[in-house]
Amino acid sequence: MKKLGLDLGDRSLGIAVSDDLNWLARPIETLKFEDKDFDNALKYTLSLVNEHKIDTIVLGLPKNMDGTEGIQAKTCRTFKDSILENINIKVILWDERLTSKMASNMMIDQKLKRKKRKQSIDAMAAVIILQGYLDSLK
Repeated sequence: MKKLGLDLGDRSLGIAVSDDLNWLARPIETLKFEDKDFDNALKYTLSLVNEHKIDTIVLGLPKNMDGTEGIQAKTCRTFKDSILENINIKVILWDERLTSKMASNMMIDQKLKRKKRKQSIDAMAAVIILQGYLDSLK
């Protein structure tokens, strides 16, 4: 079964999925939604679980550089609880510090234009989150 990587923001959800062997993460898309409309993000996440035969969700947990958690981390924990209220699945919270910066640097290295980077940054951050988790399994 596959793993799903998520990078949750206030208006977007970066989405990545693993291959069947759980070796590589690849971006699927970035879901855009109204400010803090997490119900829409939840419904879409649940549909992806069925569509891609997901057994584990890896949700990025934003921490401050000193390891403390802020408001966005609380939002992610609440989103995790919402997932678990709706479906019986393993949900892992994964430290996502610097993933957006890493994703941006990767896309700059690939010479992607600013507009394309802006559209893809959340999905690429989800790839980095998921790949970090997959690598930890080996």
